[in-house]
Amino acid sequence: MKLKITILFLFAVKLLSAQSVMLLSKDSLKTLSEKQVMEIVKQFHPVAKQADINIEKAKADITTARGMFDPLLSTKISNKTFDGTEYYNHFQPELVIPTWYGIEINAGLENVSGSRTDPQETLGRTSFAGITVPLAKNLLMDKRRAALQQAKIFKQLSEVERKTILNDLLLDAMKTYWQWVKEYRVMKVMSDAVKVNEKRFELVKVAFSQGDRPAIDTLEALAQLQNFKLMLNESLLNFQNTGLELSVFLWNKNAEPITLPVSVVPDDAWKKISITELSLPLLDDLVNTAKTNHPDLLQYNFKLDVLDVEKKLKLQNLLPSVNFRYNQLGKGYDIIKNTAAPLFENNYQYGISFGIPLRLSEGRGEYKKAKLKIQETTLQRSQKTVSIENKVRTYYNELLTLRSQVALQQQQYNNYLVLQRGEETKFFNGESSLFLVNNRENKALEALQKLAELETKYFKTLNSLYWAGGLLFN
Repeated sequence: MKLKITILFLFAVKLLSAQSVMLLSKDSLKTLSEKQVMEIVKQFHPVAKQADINIEKAKADITTARGMFDPLLSTKISNKTFDGTEYYNHFQPELVIPTWYGIEINAGLENVSGSRTDPQETLGRTSFAGITVPLAKNLLMDKRRAALQQAKIFKQLSEVERKTILNDLLLDAMKTYWQWVKEYRVMKVMSDAVKVNEKRFELVKVAFSQGDRPAIDTLEALAQLQNFKLMLNESLLNFQNTGLELSVFLWNKNAEPITLPVSVVPDDAWKKISITELSLPLLDDLVNTAKTNHPDLLQYNFKLDVLDVEKKLKLQNLLPSVNFRYNQLGKGYDIIKNTAAPLFENNYQYGISFGIPLRLSEGRGEYKKAKLKIQETTLQRSQKTVSIENKVRTYYNELLTLRSQVALQQQQYNNYLVLQRGEETKFFNGESSLFLVNNRENKALEALQKLAELETKYFKTLNSLYWAGGLLFN
């Protein structure tokens, strides 16, 4: 019974191993690089698309704010007739043109008839053209100008926010990508180990049949082969699952998710990079660039611009409301021939209005709150600046440490590999045991997996460094 179970176990392991080899043989058909993943994420990921939509919404807000400066054409028509008597018939179309400086230009026509009209009205056809000017409050800033200025700033802010979103999104994508690369490398290591141990097992069996090796060596070789086959299948599972995690970031132009096929593998660009010789940007340059161009800090600059506009608007509440209105009047519908007359001489209408709250409580409170918001945002920006600088320095230090660790780990792997080759030579010369060969091989493979792990961590940290500097989306 135990023999049958052992045979079934070995058959299952052999079958899974064959599937792994088949998978690896297909992997050469397609590759996926780090740059390809970044481009796919930037162009097609839903989060990136939502950031684009936010920019378009900000553009729409600008159009809405500009609507407050659109010329307004209005018409007043009123009529009253009672018991056969026409009390009044009033027709007044008017065009009002707001301007950027708070001044409104207006022009219109008026036709008044009837037996019981308002004494202030002028009977018959008249025309008018005039202007309304704020002399204190709303002269330098009003709600219309503030809304348009803030809408333009929010549009710039939405573009910077898109960079922040992409910066964070790409960091997550790159961490997953390099984890996927690492699992693929481990799977390749285990696949190569299985192939080597299959050959070794066959050689040991032949040596045993010829009486050159004891029977225990065949069991030792088989146990090592079985262990590597189990590790190969575990690494295959990790590679497939990590590929599914990477698929979360992969979308097509039709906003459809893409499931990464198991036949797609990482490209070998990382093999061509010598981490120990790879030059890094100067730390001071990275810090200065982050302080100047980091999207998180630029957001605070735009927020402060918005608050500055708000403060200017709130300041208007501390000023008295003084408005001057003047209309040049003309008989008939031809106002042009009347414009040559001097102002305030004949055919004119003007008015001045004045008003101010005696305590200015609301104005003082709103203005103070606007200044406090600026102070609060400035402190937040200072705190964020320090945080970003510390992150850049932290990741830079970690990168330098990892570079030296990769160099040491590469040397350690090379040494273990030399020891393994020497032990194998001694074994085939009859001067060593298979146990020692397996032990040397295990140490070499552990060192190789540790090297892959450190190199993966290096590339992750490199991306984190550019993320901390606000440069990953470039």
